Amino acid sequence: MKKDSGQEKLKAGPARHERFLAVAVLLFLSSSITSCARNGGAETSAPDVPVVPAVKAARADLSNGLVLTAEFIPFQEIDVMAKVSGYIREINVDIGDRVHQGQHLATLEIPEMQDDLAKAAAATDEADAELATARDEQRRAESAHGIAHLSYSRILDVSKREPGLVPQEDVDEANSRDLVAEAQVSAAKSRIAAAEQHIRVAQAEQARLKTMFQYAIITAPFTGVITKRYANTGSLIQAGTSSQTQAMPVVRLAENGLLRLDLPVPESDVPLVRLGEQVDVKVSALHRTFPGKVARFADEVDESTRTMKTEVDVPNPDLVLVPGMYAEVDLITDQRKNVIAVPVEAVEGAGDSATVYTVQPSGAIRIVPVRLGIQTARQVEVRSGALSEGDTVIIGSRAGLKAGIKVQPKLMNPALDPAPQP
Repeated sequence: MKKDSGQEKLKAGPARHERFLAVAVLLFLSSSITSCARNGGAETSAPDVPVVPAVKAARADLSNGLVLTAEFIPFQEIDVMAKVSGYIREINVDIGDRVHQGQHLATLEIPEMQDDLAKAAAATDEADAELATARDEQRRAESAHGIAHLSYSRILDVSKREPGLVPQEDVDEANSRDLVAEAQVSAAKSRIAAAEQHIRVAQAEQARLKTMFQYAIITAPFTGVITKRYANTGSLIQAGTSSQTQAMPVVRLAENGLLRLDLPVPESDVPLVRLGEQVDVKVSALHRTFPGKVARFADEVDESTRTMKTEVDVPNPDLVLVPGMYAEVDLITDQRKNVIAVPVEAVEGAGDSATVYTVQPSGAIRIVPVRLGIQTARQVEVRSGALSEGDTVIIGSRAGLKAGIKVQPKLMNPALDPAPQP
């Protein structure tokens, strides 16, 4: 019985070994089949679609401009001079005072001019008296002429009616007296005319002195601010009637309610300057922006600087701005409204050879030739070409992209998102 059991064990050992080999072979074949299946699936799957940044072509208002720096100056500024010489009796203003046109600034003391006015008034009265005397003489001469003429007429009438009754000598004497009396009347009339002219001269001199005496009161020629005071009470002020004299002014007056900015516009931008154009004036010292307007320009290019002087008026009713402050002016030289625009990064090439890569609804790339217009720092106008509002355009690097390739656009906001790097 033991011998038989040993033989059975010898027969069972090879059988188990064969079964173990069979299982191992099956596991190896299964692993190989699985690996081949995996490799084969990877080789036959579709390739990945590249993702590209893109934006929508949209309408926008574009403008180009110059940023010019200038210094505020008053709209007008003068040294207020005295028309006549005199001592300052009183001065009513000081630095920083706001005055309006016609306001009393100072009063001069001129005693000799008062004497001149009295003399002119007396000369006028004297001329009036001369006129009255001349008129009395005219009446006396006319009366004497009337008697002489009547006497001559009677003697002449008798001589004609009774020839030889009156001597011819008497007739001639009567005629002579008549002519003398008539000449005296003419002389009296001439004296009246001369007296009337004397009156006019005296009155004109009196009016001149009165006008000059009014200059003793110095008034503001326009509304503004007193920026400097030269004289005090008792100062001797000379008449500022000649540019050659070194007459001392009374005060300096500046119109600060309206300020000017003198801008040097480059020669290349001169044709683009337009009168009445509204501009933004940035004042760094106040961290504010004020409205301005192009009010005037020289219409001539300076030969030394090749620029044209252009003035911008800036209202300053509250006197917030002070002459001497620096300001930056955004002067618009070109502007387009409601045009189709794309980011600068969406355009390849320039001029007539510019192109834009668009993504069709199917995802395929289409290269569209375009004609460009105005360009700003971030956007460019598309004037013509097969590009419509709402089309999807690719921005950033276009390396490896060709017409017909399918891509997946990722829409970005060009105003917020950073520009893609190539």
